[in-house]
Amino acid sequence: MSKKKILLAGESWVSTATHIKGFDQFPTVTYHTGADELLKALKQTEFDVTFMPAHEAQRDFPQTMEALSAYDAVVLSDLGSNTLLLHPDTWIHSKTTPNRLRLLRDYVRGGGGLLMFGGYYSFQGINGGARYHKTAVEDVLPVTCLPNDDRVEVPEGFAPLPNGSGHPILRGLGTDWPVLLGFNEVVVKDGAEVLATVSSDYGSLPLLVTGRYGEGRTIAWTSDVGPHWLPPQFIAWPGYKTLFENMLAWATAKD
Repeated sequence: MSKKKILLAGESWVSTATHIKGFDQFPTVTYHTGADELLKALKQTEFDVTFMPAHEAQRDFPQTMEALSAYDAVVLSDLGSNTLLLHPDTWIHSKTTPNRLRLLRDYVRGGGGLLMFGGYYSFQGINGGARYHKTAVEDVLPVTCLPNDDRVEVPEGFAPLPNGSGHPILRGLGTDWPVLLGFNEVVVKDGAEVLATVSSDYGSLPLLVTGRYGEGRTIAWTSDVGPHWLPPQFIAWPGYKTLFENMLAWATAKD
């Protein structure tokens, strides 16, 4: 049986630093990826994951329904809406290009799966910079984004609270999950199903939410897939692979 095809877009960044040593100074540039452990966990599964780093997604994220429909599901993880809206042809050359947020909405309506994983440039993000509020992608998600910076930092850690509903995504995970260090605050839409929340100390806000839009299925996981919100202990937990594998299985299932 052929594997289901998944597009994971985002989870990369470039950092610059200036090193000052007395009178002398020099700059350095480093490139980082945040999905290495997730990609490793999903290798021996039923999913064929194409990883498209953020700097590649600006140009290479599909611009047609035909290209997007080659995938059974799309994951947006730590990828702000501007990266999808501002193709280089528009940003640099002032040419018209397809609105890829609307394309994603139509893709899900027709039966595709869409997952958004949390981070500094997911949902509304740091300083509101991810900017998915009032977009076509928000129309599809099972949650509504806040209009402002939605990050909730939890340096002391919180234990996720699964609802024990027996939902397919929760199978094999038990109730004792490792701690997380933060999440994006969102508002659950009517008709969506909350499968896990953060602790009551933080208002029992949604952590894992599923929904449907048209013929497609959508998932919001409001914490990270790796550091810093998701510590090494979570990655080492046997349920790490199971959780994300179950998410993809549900998002790509057909009624």
